[in-house]
Amino acid sequence: MDSRKSPYAYQAVDVMEPNLYGEYFPYSQVPVLSFDGGTTPMDLPEDIWITDTTFRDGQQSMSAFTVEQITALFDYLHRIDNKTGLIRTSEFFLYSEKDRKAVRACMEKGVEFPRITSWIRANASDFELVKEMEISETGLLMSCSDYHIFKKLKMSRTACMEMYLDVVKRALDHGIRPRCHLEDITRADFYGFVLPLVQNIQALGKEAGVQINIRLCDTLGLGVPYQGAALPRSIPALIHGLKTLAGVPSGALEWHGHNDYHNVVTNATTAWLHGASAVNTTMFGIGERTGNCPLEAMLIEYSQLKQDKKIDLTFLYEMRVFFEREFGYVMDPKRPFVGDDFNMTKAGVHADGIMKCEAIYNSFDTKRILNRPVVIKVNQTSGLAGIAAWMNNWMGESETKKISKKDPLVFQVKTWVDEQYDKGRTTAISDEELLAVTNRFSGRIKAVD
Repeated sequence: MDSRKSPYAYQAVDVMEPNLYGEYFPYSQVPVLSFDGGTTPMDLPEDIWITDTTFRDGQQSMSAFTVEQITALFDYLHRIDNKTGLIRTSEFFLYSEKDRKAVRACMEKGVEFPRITSWIRANASDFELVKEMEISETGLLMSCSDYHIFKKLKMSRTACMEMYLDVVKRALDHGIRPRCHLEDITRADFYGFVLPLVQNIQALGKEAGVQINIRLCDTLGLGVPYQGAALPRSIPALIHGLKTLAGVPSGALEWHGHNDYHNVVTNATTAWLHGASAVNTTMFGIGERTGNCPLEAMLIEYSQLKQDKKIDLTFLYEMRVFFEREFGYVMDPKRPFVGDDFNMTKAGVHADGIMKCEAIYNSFDTKRILNRPVVIKVNQTSGLAGIAAWMNNWMGESETKKISKKDPLVFQVKTWVDEQYDKGRTTAISDEELLAVTNRFSGRIKAVD
C-alpha cells in the first residue's frame, strides 16, 4: 500500500527489508546489550496500580481452569485488594461458554475491584461477545516488530498499521474502549512504526472522546531497565517516548513483561518509575515460557514505593495453598514471600541473631504482614542457637520465658542431633522428630498453633 494515500496523519516508515535489529539480536548468539548514553528522568505517577491476566495469559500455560476455580481465585484477588483498587482489573477470555460463564459468575459478585476486562481477536464476532457481556474495555493484539509484521503477517508496515487503526475504529463504533496490546515492542522500530501507530491511536481516541489505553508488551522479556540503554530494549526510553512524543498520559500506559531474562520484576518497577501507571501480572508469575510478572512481587514492590493502600497480604499464602491443591502446582520452597522456606533459617549463626532480635535476619514482620512467622529448621549447622530458636518457635513463649542456648535441655537435644549426622544423615531434622526427642528428654515442648 502506498503510504502517501494513507488517511492518517502519522505515517509508518515503510522499508523494503524488515529491520530485525540483527546487531542486537544475532540469532546464533545471546542478544547483545547496546547503550547510546541517553538518559530519561524518573517520573513515578502519583497513582500506580496492578492489572492481572491470570485468567487469560496465565491460564494459557496451564491446564484449563474450571469456573469454580476461576471464581475462587477471583475472590482471592478481591480479598488481597481489600477494596483499595490497587488490583484494578482482571483480564478474561470470552471464547468458550465456560469462559463466559466464569465472567458472569465473577460479575455477579458485584465487587468494584478488580474490574473485569477482556481480550479478543479483532473481528466482528468477538466485538459482539464483548458487547453481549457488557464489558466496557477489551484488549486488542497489535504485533509491532518486523519479526511479526513481515515474517508472520506478511504485510508492509503501512498496511499493518492501517489494519490496526481500522480495528480501533471498529471497537469505538461498537461503544467499546480498546486497549491496544503492542506485542513484541522491545524488538520493534520505535520511530518507524510504534510512534506513528500510537500517535494515530491517540488521534482516534481524541476524536471519539475516549482515552485509549496502551499496553507495552515485552513478549520475549528482552526489555532492560538500565539508563543509557538503546531502543528498542530500553524501558525508560519506551515509556518516556510514548509520554512525551505521543502524548499518552501515565494513566493510559501499562507494562506487560515476561521473565525470559530474569528481569521481569525489575522491569515492571522500572515502568512504574518512568511514568507508566499500570503493570500487568499473573498469580505466582504463571505464563508462557518463563512466565509473567508475579502478582505477589508487585504487591511488595508497591508497598515499598507507596505504602498508602491497606491491601491484605495475609491471603497470599492461602492462595498459594489453593493453587497447589487445585492444579498440582509445585511452588519453589525458596520463592520469595510464598515459598515454604522463604523466611527459614538453618544456620546457627542466623538463628542466634534471630533469638536476639528477629529483625536481624528478617527484613520485615512476616508474621504480621504475610501471616508467615520465621521458620527455624535444624540440621548439622544449626548448633545450640538453632536448636534453642526452634524450641522457642514451637513453644511460642514470650521474650521473658525464652529458652537460652545454654539450657541443659538444648545441650541434650544438640547431642542427639550430632549423633544423627555422625551416623551419616544428610537431611534436615523434621519438626516431628525434634518434638519427640525433646519431649523424651523433658516433656516441655508442645506445638503451638
